[in-house]
Amino acid sequence: MSESSVGVLVMAYGTPRTPAEIEPYYTDIRRGRPPTPEALADLTNRYAAIGGVSPLAQLTEAQAQAIGDDLDAAEPGRFQVGLGLKHADPKVEDGAAALVAAGAEHIVGLVLAPHYSSYSIGQYLSRAQDGAGNVPVRGIESWATEPAFVSFLARDLATRVDALSTADRKVHVLFTAHSLPQRIIDGGDPYPHELRSTAEAVAGELGLVEGDEWSIAWQSAGRTPEPWIGPDVLDAIDTLADDGADAVIVSSCGFVADHLEVLYDLDIEAAQRAEARGLAFDRTASVNADDTVMTALAELVRTVAE
Repeated sequence: MSESSVGVLVMAYGTPRTPAEIEPYYTDIRRGRPPTPEALADLTNRYAAIGGVSPLAQLTEAQAQAIGDDLDAAEPGRFQVGLGLKHADPKVEDGAAALVAAGAEHIVGLVLAPHYSSYSIGQYLSRAQDGAGNVPVRGIESWATEPAFVSFLARDLATRVDALSTADRKVHVLFTAHSLPQRIIDGGDPYPHELRSTAEAVAGELGLVEGDEWSIAWQSAGRTPEPWIGPDVLDAIDTLADDGADAVIVSSCGFVADHLEVLYDLDIEAAQRAEARGLAFDRTASVNADDTVMTALAELVRTVAE
């Protein structure tokens, strides 16, 4: 890495790569407290239902590679991209430290999640700074309304709405993101507004009317005694069925890669709930390593690095 080069730390949640890694991964999520045998069995069964493990690790690497390729094409040799994960190796701190060891004079931190929350994005950036020591980390806090991201969601959603819509079928769109503890939101965290900004931008491109044709729900809440923000997506599906909807499409815009919260919580649990309530069901595609979105994220990195 040259004197003028920039370190780019691409950050994501992480996932077990093999069934043997599920227990240590779950223990890390629980801040070092091993899960009960029942809780471990439940999580293992969820992974088994989607093929044994999540594809998230490979998808995250593909996203980081695509961003790095775009950066190198734009400014050869200026950027070095590293990976930092919240609950798997390489951890966020280790990824930042590796970039510093390679000679980075500053680091741009990019989290592969579009919506800012102090509980999520804020923690990633704080951990990145801890790992970087005296080397400054410039964080991209939000890309909730990045035009390429909104366009990706809107194009895919439009196709699915058209496919499910008929003269006698009422289709409703649920925009979802991962739930957070209610206490975080009560403290003034902007996370719900972040999700709403994406939902409004996407719905606006399709001309969907809030309330009648779209609404917001939350999913994948943690299994803790404290309340998490809602409504939960399963409850929202029940409400839509009670209100006379015929079909539901979930736009899981809080997630940008296929993983457990999409492939199980939506494709299995939510789909089964919709079927049980007599609703047709669909789910929008995840961004994964879409060329247009990855190029846009690379451009955000270049802007912050200037």
